[in-house]
Amino acid sequence: MEEPTKTRINKYLSEVGFCSRREADKLIDAGRITVNGSVPEMGTKVSADDEIRVNGKLVGEKQDAPVYLVFNKPVGIVCTTDTRVEKNNIIDYINYPTRIFPVGRLDKASEGLIFLTNDGDIVNKILRARNNHDKEYIVEVDKPVTASFVKSMAGGVPILDTITRKCEVEQLGKNRFKIILTQGLNRQIRRMCEHLGYNVTRLKRVRIMNIHLDVGVGKYREFTKTELKDLNALLVNSTKEFIAEGSNTPKPSGPRRRIE
Repeated sequence: MEEPTKTRINKYLSEVGFCSRREADKLIDAGRITVNGSVPEMGTKVSADDEIRVNGKLVGEKQDAPVYLVFNKPVGIVCTTDTRVEKNNIIDYINYPTRIFPVGRLDKASEGLIFLTNDGDIVNKILRARNNHDKEYIVEVDKPVTASFVKSMAGGVPILDTITRKCEVEQLGKNRFKIILTQGLNRQIRRMCEHLGYNVTRLKRVRIMNIHLDVGVGKYREFTKTELKDLNALLVNSTKEFIAEGSNTPKPSGPRRRIE
């Protein structure tokens, strides 16, 4: 009898729509996953024949229908699936009837567009910084925006031991500007502004790739068929693995990179 195909447990949980690979790694590291009654090591390979439990609950064979949501996150809500630790979390706030998880993050103090889904593969494709997916933000700062500030932001700013990628920046008002990023370093826009002597007073994400924010604060809607079709078209050539710059070796998700 042919042996069942085995895959790394984080990839398996992503493919069955339970959570993203990154979230699965956190669950493994915390000892909250068991495989056939034993706590697995990172990188353990499993198949559909194995009994996989998270927090004691069986990961069922039946998969929920794919869910893709556009959500307008309010300030104060935390983008985490760990509902035991964070009271004001995105999962409890939305209270969706089936299990979903956010695609990346927005800071607690930030607002605007974030996706939620149960499709682990699309999460991994979108989150990989090397795939150069646009994310557009409207930002307000604590003092007047100058031409020098716009030029510096667009040209690249030294933060987190690197130089940010060149990006599109446009002044919208005295203290307001638009910025389009193709990477997602930890608190990137806030750190960029701080390096140039500015403090962000409001940060709102209004677009991710082809999806625009068009619902009220705290509201969500499903992707339209056209949006999902166009998004998948944009992701056709995207890799699901992170590859460090200057390297030909696939690596797990790099430090500090997230969709933010």
